Amino acid sequence: MDTEHILETGRLRLRPFMDDEAEVARVVALDNDPGVRRFIDGGRPVSPDTVRRTTLPRLLGPGFWAAEERATGAWLGWFCLEPGPGPVPGGEPDWRAPELGYRLRRAAWGRGYATEGARALVRTAFTALGAQRVTAQTMTVNTGSRRVLEKAGLRYVRTFFEEWPETIEGSEQGDVAYELTRKEWGKVGLT
Repeated sequence: MDTEHILETGRLRLRPFMDDEAEVARVVALDNDPGVRRFIDGGRPVSPDTVRRTTLPRLLGPGFWAAEERATGAWLGWFCLEPGPGPVPGGEPDWRAPELGYRLRRAAWGRGYATEGARALVRTAFTALGAQRVTAQTMTVNTGSRRVLEKAGLRYVRTFFEEWPETIEGSEQGDVAYELTRKEWGKVGLT
């Protein structure tokens, strides 16, 4: 399976990103919500030009899906299973240990969408992409995201500290790494 396919869950439709101005506008709105980016860069504003030049090209790459509510078509944000670089520069991506991620509009928070989408991508990683493990990282203080990762079956691995260009509130507590192996996934009953 390539990641260009649409994935559907009970309430979500995950589709490839489109290279158009409507998609730029949606990502700009998402990334300019200080609450959404609080644990990423402290909520700094992002320009449409930055989204066009930097953000959207990444979202158009392998492993990224725009998330829509199936019932209404409302755009909710995005999910990713970002593969590692392949062994050959510019070659095929490495799906053995993709990193799970997501970014949703605040209107979608607290409704179970993040868990639903994360579980769907974990299942996709192990059943269609040949992953051996799925990884994820977030700030230690990002308790909402940590809970989503746990509900998706990932387990806490370690806390670590990195040097970041800017200090944001909570960064003194470090970041946390989570993972789920193929073997563990079969045991947790989320298949």
